[in-house]
Amino acid sequence: MGFLTALSRRRTLLLCLLIQLLQVTSWSSAWTQGAPRLRLSFRDLQTSNSSTVIIGSINSSSYQALLLDEDRGWLLAGAKNHIFLFHSDNLNESPDKIYWPAAKDHVEHCKLAGKNAETECANFIRLLQHFNKTHVYACGTGAFHPVCTYIDLGLSSEEPTFLLIPHLVESGRGKCPYSPLEPFTAVLTDEKLYAGTSVDFMGTNAALFRTAIQGSRQHYIRTEANQDHWLNDPKFIGSYSIPDTHSPDDDKVYFFFKETAVESNQWDKRIYTRVARVCKNDVGGKRSLINRWTTFLKARLVCSVPGPEDRDTYFDELEDIFLLETRDEQNPLVFGVFSASSAVFKGSAVCVYSMASIRAAFKGPFAHKEGLDYRWVEYKGRIPYPRPGTCPSETYDPLHKSTQDFPDDVISFMRGHQLMWEVVHPLNRKPVFVRTGAPYLLKKVVVDRVEADDGQYNVLYLATDEGKVLKVISIPKESWQSEAIVLEELSVFQKPTPILNMKLSTKRQQLYVSSVSGVAQVSLHRCDLYGKACADCCLARDPYCAWDGSSCSRYFPTNKRRARRQDVKHGDPKSQCHDIGDGFDDVEEKVIYGVETNSTYLECVPRSQQTSIRWTVQHPRADHSHELKNDDRFVYMEHGILIHQLETRDAGIYSCMAEELSFSHTIARYSLRVIEHEHIGAPPSRGGAASRVVGGVRQGPTPFGPSHLHYKDYMQLSISGMSADEYCDQIWHRTKRRQKMHNLKWKQALENRKGRVRRHPRTE
Repeated sequence: MGFLTALSRRRTLLLCLLIQLLQVTSWSSAWTQGAPRLRLSFRDLQTSNSSTVIIGSINSSSYQALLLDEDRGWLLAGAKNHIFLFHSDNLNESPDKIYWPAAKDHVEHCKLAGKNAETECANFIRLLQHFNKTHVYACGTGAFHPVCTYIDLGLSSEEPTFLLIPHLVESGRGKCPYSPLEPFTAVLTDEKLYAGTSVDFMGTNAALFRTAIQGSRQHYIRTEANQDHWLNDPKFIGSYSIPDTHSPDDDKVYFFFKETAVESNQWDKRIYTRVARVCKNDVGGKRSLINRWTTFLKARLVCSVPGPEDRDTYFDELEDIFLLETRDEQNPLVFGVFSASSAVFKGSAVCVYSMASIRAAFKGPFAHKEGLDYRWVEYKGRIPYPRPGTCPSETYDPLHKSTQDFPDDVISFMRGHQLMWEVVHPLNRKPVFVRTGAPYLLKKVVVDRVEADDGQYNVLYLATDEGKVLKVISIPKESWQSEAIVLEELSVFQKPTPILNMKLSTKRQQLYVSSVSGVAQVSLHRCDLYGKACADCCLARDPYCAWDGSSCSRYFPTNKRRARRQDVKHGDPKSQCHDIGDGFDDVEEKVIYGVETNSTYLECVPRSQQTSIRWTVQHPRADHSHELKNDDRFVYMEHGILIHQLETRDAGIYSCMAEELSFSHTIARYSLRVIEHEHIGAPPSRGGAASRVVGGVRQGPTPFGPSHLHYKDYMQLSISGMSADEYCDQIWHRTKRRQKMHNLKWKQALENRKGRVRRHPRTE
């Protein structure tokens, strides 16, 4: 009886722990739509040698700026008071570094102004841009006194010079923000810096600037100040130089930002995302708008999920932007990450825009404020010539060689008509990827165009505010539709931390990720982790990977080997693996012993989280197997099935079947043997066949039915890599240890109380 009592007690502890650790779900919702095929922890990435992270090895933090040189093989990282030069092939090598602190008087002034000494009063590097083949232009906050200068890298790629040029240090006002926390964007093109930032200590005077740098003759120009219809509390996200035509006179710089919408009323302050543009050859007006943009226009970017009766769900706040270059340099694809956060809804979406739709909005009607209530409506009045927003060109109109040649009515019109009436919708008028209900928001995006056996695919790398990176593939479907599949969810850093920047190296097949705590290098593919069978590799639908006849390995479009198998569009193993042999039916059958009226747990962990699982059982003397249904005795869990109160009729062959994309295969098989109560503790049969242990599992002499075994013989359940006996002992000792620590704390508290009474006796 003592043995049965101990067994019952341990069984109770085991069941309680299992219920706490494993989420009990219904069979249909165990694997939710949009789950990543592989979820890899920080340790998994380190073990697979597909990630290298620098954390705490260098005395700095806040790695916000990254600059990658694919040809020369180096990576620049701007951090607090430092600029680091890494060899992009191997981040484990000690980096070269430049120490560039803020001036001491600026640090003291920053502290006196009430700023945080550690997180704000230092020189945080915010800008790293290529100036030419040998120099990089760098800017830092300078303890709320922004400064810029050049870094000399020399011509040698193996041993770069990497020196900061102190005598060329200049003011960073209008080029770099004062605060390390302020969103900001800048692009250096044609030796001119275009930036979206603030130019005051408080960060209230924000504008779009073109400022002169060393050697540049073109003068300073900006948006109009204190004009809400120009910019209304903007948060700048990205900027790019994109040619509109083959004529250099039409070259423009596009800015992406979010701001408080002037279209909304004062009681409904909405945030809208904008795309704005200016002409590179804009020099401002002659009598009006002097040193101000005369070609500045903006339009709204919409990212929404269509709903019934035109009630769309809007993701209005832009978080990041990425331009994917195409063969036509005038028409890159624009990828934007948007968020929506409120008390009732939280989520992220990725929308893709064409430059044709953006240009169409700028060619459309203007928005205008009119009427007694000053509502924004479509402007239907006369539009002056040349059309406002047009770049001056001597080739097209000799009378308008410069913006200073524009007629007064054009300049007057531009003072109050920056906003376009029509909005910019994404391709297919809906996002390519949506994530709602997740504990994180998407913050950054980079995109790789990958050549696969059945076409080209866009692979998105989406960074979160918890240090994760999602690898998502967009698969085109019929009727201009697309399907997004999450291939991987990677925990890049050991501790959850927002990802600040990402750079993609297609040449080295690496992703470089930065956060407050460090820089990580992550491989774009981990083909060997998908499985060791052809069907595993095919089901993954990863364009980087293909079955080469013996393993899942990197796919190269130039390799014409006939043995290679890949099907990204459909992921159909039946069409790809029929002549190779997938090996899925070769599943080891494990023998599991269970005690009547007790419970047992059968583990089944599919390699892919996009797999649906079902269990079948074939009882002794039965002609066929049948599917198990969820009821009071069979509890379906995330990683297996728990059978309550075993009965002798439960003995049989249990098979765990994985189903994905209409392909089904067995991934686990157990022979469950139920031992009746009257056989517990009985001596073993002298004439019976000896049992043996194979792979840590006791093999009985008969396939089903009772055997005369001791307690240690049938308590060989394979749970978490140890027997149930070891597992229960571990939990039992852990409980006793926790109780002992609790008693020690109470004892210490009681002694402390007695000591206080002795030191301070109560007076009568």
